[in-house]
Amino acid sequence: MQSLPQVARVMHPALPDDPSYDLWKKDYKGAGGLFGLALKSEDYAKASKFVEALQYFGLGYSWGGHESLAVLPNFGDRTVAKPEDKGVIVRLQIGLEDVEDLQKDIEKAFAAAGL
Repeated sequence: MQSLPQVARVMHPALPDDPSYDLWKKDYKGAGGLFGLALKSEDYAKASKFVEALQYFGLGYSWGGHESLAVLPNFGDRTVAKPEDKGVIVRLQIGLEDVEDLQKDIEKAFAAAGL
């Protein structure tokens, strides 16, 4: 994901460049499929089109299910712990679908959204 031109940063504590990596490495032996994408674009409408164009991802927050989900969190009302990234944040929960199918779906959705 980090290599995609539309992505500024992938947020997941198991990635060595994540600010929480040292804590994750100390306290955990595995990692989950929940992560965030900080897009290079600040265009919320295009990010919304991206999420809507996803075929393999449902829309919504994950409560530990097996399906892949996507959501655009709204940080506009935050006064504390605002994201450092300027681009739109997309939250993804990766489920049990084929990884290649999900990767292709994400790439097609970026193209459909004009990102």
